[in-house]
Amino acid sequence: MAQHSERTAGQVRGKVVGVLAGVLRWIGTLAAVLLTAHVLLTVFGANPDNPITTFVRSWADPLALAFRDLFTPADAKLRVLANYGLAAVFWLVVTSIVVKLVRRLG
Repeated sequence: MAQHSERTAGQVRGKVVGVLAGVLRWIGTLAAVLLTAHVLLTVFGANPDNPITTFVRSWADPLALAFRDLFTPADAKLRVLANYGLAAVFWLVVTSIVVKLVRRLG
């Protein structure tokens, strides 16, 4: 009986860890997608007053963290490309590391 409950507890733990890892992966991917969308909208000259552009920018700004003003080239499009693009890569890398750690703990 104890062997059955240990196996069941292990299965439950494995499922919880799998779900947690999946949720974390989605959060990191969504952050990177929003940052990338902001870069594309800016580089291709989208209307900054458009509701879609405003919505994406409102989410991308806090997700850029300290990268938002890391580089300060004179060209505004290059500035957004470098800083927000780097932030997107950061989210993907950090998320990947965190997911691997979570799976190891599980």
